[in-house]
Amino acid sequence: MEAAPSLAEIEAAADRLKGRIVETPLVELSSDKLTPYLPEGARVTAKLELLQHAGSFKARGALVNIDALTEAERRAGVTAVSAGNHALAVSWAAAREGVDAKVVMMDFADPVRIDGCRALGAEVVLVPDVHTAFETVKRIEAEEGRAFIHPFEGKRTALGTATCGLEFIRQALDLDAVVIPIGGGGLIAGMARAIKLVKPDCAVFGVEPVGAASMRDSFAAGEAVGIDRVETIADSLGAPMALPYSFSLARDHVDALVTIDDAAMLKAGTLLFDALKLALEPAGAAATAAVMGPLKDRLEGKRVGVIVCGSNIGAAKAADLIAEGRALLGP
Repeated sequence: MEAAPSLAEIEAAADRLKGRIVETPLVELSSDKLTPYLPEGARVTAKLELLQHAGSFKARGALVNIDALTEAERRAGVTAVSAGNHALAVSWAAAREGVDAKVVMMDFADPVRIDGCRALGAEVVLVPDVHTAFETVKRIEAEEGRAFIHPFEGKRTALGTATCGLEFIRQALDLDAVVIPIGGGGLIAGMARAIKLVKPDCAVFGVEPVGAASMRDSFAAGEAVGIDRVETIADSLGAPMALPYSFSLARDHVDALVTIDDAAMLKAGTLLFDALKLALEPAGAAATAAVMGPLKDRLEGKRVGVIVCGSNIGAAKAADLIAEGRALLGP
């Protein structure tokens, strides 16, 4: 297995990405609409990574992977598998760098994501479920010779997400803790590595949907494992397995994991919309939901960072989710 990224490697990746990705801003969650739900005495700062190119942090890893292609690989093109955000990021990065892209997506993905990939020039292959998606992308890789850009595994992907962690901890050096959502684990693997290299005493907490807790199960098993079924409204966090490289980085750098249910994400997403007018995928509210829920007591009086990421959602669906969250919050 490849070694964990060094600080020098992460800084070099960040330098290569300068001018091509957005240095996403921070905002303090200080609105009266939010503070009653946050830990007492805490200062919670959100990094708005949803403002990144293609709507998510995935743009970082997509570019790092494409930059590493040989000329022959660039001519053959790339492929990817995704519920949406990674497919959009690979489509965007490939178009930017003049590389052909063919992405595999679930047929129940938000039409905004599917149409977005096609608008960027990518060929889209639709399949009925996540397990079929991974089988299909392996076939495309073998038959067409395309380079597979993994959504959450491998050193290059971790280097991409590590640039987000490096950026965050240098924007807010006084953080006591950072809360990061987990799908397959690529985001938390890279971010946690960068954060701990720069500020070892900053706690890193991971949050998963209770219906897609492959990293929790992997921590318990002591190795990367899969789950039989994915059951969560947060499709961006619905990876069916953890994998060895991202698991090992998470195991070595994450202080604790928590799980949240779909209702918690719906409520947090509605509160973030009311306070900041951010229309989020459920996954985009996961870290905030954890701060409002299972981590609330633990983070009292702390300086906390959360990632707000995932804006690839249609207007009608966003409105429906906000309405559901508002009903759950009550009068």
